[in-house]
Amino acid sequence: MRRASNRVMNLAHMLRQAARRHPADIALVHGDRTLGWAELDARVDAFAHVLGECGIGKGDRVLVQSRNSHQLVETMFACFRAGAVWVPTNFRQTPAEIAWLAASSGARLMVCDAAFPDHAAACAIPTVITIGSGGEADYDALVAAHLGRAFRDADVEHDDPCWFFYTSGTTGRPKAAVLTHGQMAFVVTNHLCDLMPGTSQRDASLVVAPLTHGAGVHLLTQVARAAKTVLPIGDRFDAGQAWALVERWRITNMFTVPTILKLLVEHPSIAAHDHGSLRHVVYAGAPMYRADQKRALAALGPVLVQYFGLGEVTGAITVLRPEDHHAEDGPGVKLSTCGRERTGMQVSIQDDRGIEMAAGETGEICVCGPAVFAGYHDNDEANAKAFRDGWFRTGDLGHLDAEGDLFITGRASDMYISGGSNVYPREIEETILVHDAVDEVAVVGMPDPVWGEVGVAVCVLRPGAVLADAELIDWLKSRIASYKLPRRILFWDELPKSAYGKITKAAVRHAIAERGEVDTAA
Repeated sequence: MRRASNRVMNLAHMLRQAARRHPADIALVHGDRTLGWAELDARVDAFAHVLGECGIGKGDRVLVQSRNSHQLVETMFACFRAGAVWVPTNFRQTPAEIAWLAASSGARLMVCDAAFPDHAAACAIPTVITIGSGGEADYDALVAAHLGRAFRDADVEHDDPCWFFYTSGTTGRPKAAVLTHGQMAFVVTNHLCDLMPGTSQRDASLVVAPLTHGAGVHLLTQVARAAKTVLPIGDRFDAGQAWALVERWRITNMFTVPTILKLLVEHPSIAAHDHGSLRHVVYAGAPMYRADQKRALAALGPVLVQYFGLGEVTGAITVLRPEDHHAEDGPGVKLSTCGRERTGMQVSIQDDRGIEMAAGETGEICVCGPAVFAGYHDNDEANAKAFRDGWFRTGDLGHLDAEGDLFITGRASDMYISGGSNVYPREIEETILVHDAVDEVAVVGMPDPVWGEVGVAVCVLRPGAVLADAELIDWLKSRIASYKLPRRILFWDELPKSAYGKITKAAVRHAIAERGEVDTAA
């Protein structure tokens, strides 16, 4: 029998629980500022009242342009508490990009860090509250004026939206993935089950990525168990500061991406600070190359946790647990796997017609389960492409082995066809990174009048290393098939990365074309 209502817990109730159980314990650390759970909860109540007085209610969107801060965290929970939709931006985006997000989301109110006046001016939003302005619409002044007033969590149902999670937009405009209260409650439970089992109020988490995306989901998991969260100061990642904070606050877990984890492991300050408190170093957002993985395991020990997922599935597709990471290659070690299905989730490898493929066969990675988002906001065309027969199509290619371990070949858009053969860049990149001189690499397919497309490898060398393109090609010849060999090797000082630290193939192709180092005329 169908229930008349599908009511679920408002996500902000997790904060209320932490405040009731551990009122004086530290919830957030940001520089010299610490907030206890009761104080944080009271500030969220206060800002929820501010939102209500500004006419913001259930379903209304609130755009937030801010660096990591306690105020950013408060806006998240205040929106949830009021039944509004949190629409965080990446603070490194341009005013024009933020203006587009404001318009596409239909935001009715904006919270903007005072460091970004041009972003606020570019958005046609009538009500703007500023963080750190000191003026009439100053965030902290408004919160202070409403402290002491309790706010009742809005009633919500499973599919009520709570967060517009914008995709990175590497191809075309970013899309707003609609995350809901019911979905995110499952994701938090799933994270605790699969990524950080045993998390409690005794734990501490270090934030080394913007809270507006995956790190924000990770934060929700900490709040659910009243574990403190430590925010580094400054706008840019600082590995030295990160390791100092790990030692000072006895950090037990952190969420990061492979490029940031690589910087952490290779920074000299790792040897100067005690990091023995770490139990779970979670990395996601992109596959980690085996050579980098082995260095991280050698430096940190068996604490790595990898998950594969997208914003649309809030990360919850597969998990590679600490016991599944191996410091050395050998019999029985599965190289390049991103693990097995997360609890409550199902993966299917499908061909272009949606037919499930056998173990070992490469196809599109599709997924179903409670972590899958509700769809893209106001984008029927994107929704039609993203779903087929109830499966969410990730756009990633890969295969499952007989035991259910998933192996990612790459993005469907990254694959190129050279002389009639499908070429998957990730395999070539993994091989090149074994070379001692190479620090980073991206392989992309570029137009070619003879072969249709050919591979171009863009390498960043380690400090002091010297390597010629012909030397690298000769080294590769005995390691990969001839049709996979890159036709050109380029050496750059750095690779273009997204605001979240990912190497983006679209940006690499664009940079190659701009530099004119390769003839791109097919």
